[in-house]
Amino acid sequence: MWKIILIYLCIANAAAFILYGMDKKKAEAHQWRIPESTLIMMSVIGGGIGSICGMYLFHHKTKHLKFRVFVPFFTILWCVGLAYLYMQYR
Repeated sequence: MWKIILIYLCIANAAAFILYGMDKKKAEAHQWRIPESTLIMMSVIGGGIGSICGMYLFHHKTKHLKFRVFVPFFTILWCVGLAYLYMQYR
């Protein structure tokens, strides 16, 4: 079970990181953008680490309060949830 969870989280975080990079490039080129709700949703589904890395590596969305609050919040929530599962089912 843990192997599946780890693979899922790796994919979710890689996807989040890539989306933040793509959105930054699109912003610089004045093109169609990825919706903010999609970027935040990546943290909700487990891509919080990738989102945080993308935000700070690409310097993207770091001044928006909702990103500075919600992305870390959902990342911490995932960590707490995983720690709970680990303690229950190790």
